[in-house]
Amino acid sequence: MHDDLMDRLAIRELIENWAIWRDAGDWERFRTVWHDDGVMMATWFQGPAEEFIRVTREGWARGVSILHFLGGSSVELRGARAIAQTKMTISQRGEVLGDRGKVLCDVVCTGRFYDFLEKRNDRWGMVLRQPIYEKDRVDAVDPAATLELDQAVLAKFPAGYRHLAYIQTQIGYTVKRGMPQLQGPEVEGLYARGRTWLAGDDASVEAAKA
Repeated sequence: MHDDLMDRLAIRELIENWAIWRDAGDWERFRTVWHDDGVMMATWFQGPAEEFIRVTREGWARGVSILHFLGGSSVELRGARAIAQTKMTISQRGEVLGDRGKVLCDVVCTGRFYDFLEKRNDRWGMVLRQPIYEKDRVDAVDPAATLELDQAVLAKFPAGYRHLAYIQTQIGYTVKRGMPQLQGPEVEGLYARGRTWLAGDDASVEAAKA
C-alpha cells in the first residue's frame, strides 16, 4: 500500500510539473518528465518529446501563447506501468481572422490528458501523452469587438477542438484531424491501447503514436 501511494504521488507530481515547467519555459526541467523515447501528440504537433520542446521554444520566440490548467487525476497502476487521465484546459491567445478582420481572441479547450507512463530505473516518466479534446470555445479579448468566423472553415474541424484548430491553422500550424474526442472510435481505440499497455504490450504504444 505504501509503495502504491508513493507511485501515485510521483505520477501526479510529474503531471503537474509538465504543466508548470512547460508553461513557464523551464525547458531543462521540462525535459526530465519524459523518458528518452517519449512522444507528444497534440493538434499541432505529433512526434518525439525532444522535437516537441524544440518547436515549442520556437513558437515562444514568435509569440505563440498556449497555457494549461489541470484538474483532477485518475491513475491506473500495473506494476511499473501506469495510465493517468487528468482533466485539463488548453488556453491559446491569438489573432483570429474573421469576416471583419483580425480580432485578438482566447480559445479555451476542455479535455483530458491521457498519459502512458513507465517506471524505469526507479523513475517515472512519460512514454506517450495523448490529449482527449472534449469541447472548446472562442471569445474576443475585447468584449466590444465583433468576431465573425468563417463557418465553412470552422465546420471542417472536429467538434471537440474546432475553434482551437481554427486559430492554430491561422498562425501556420497543420492541425491533425481525427484526434480523440469525448466519444467516438478514436477515443475507444485509445482506451483499448491503454488497457493493452497496462497488460505489458509495447505494440499498443506504437499504435497510439501512429
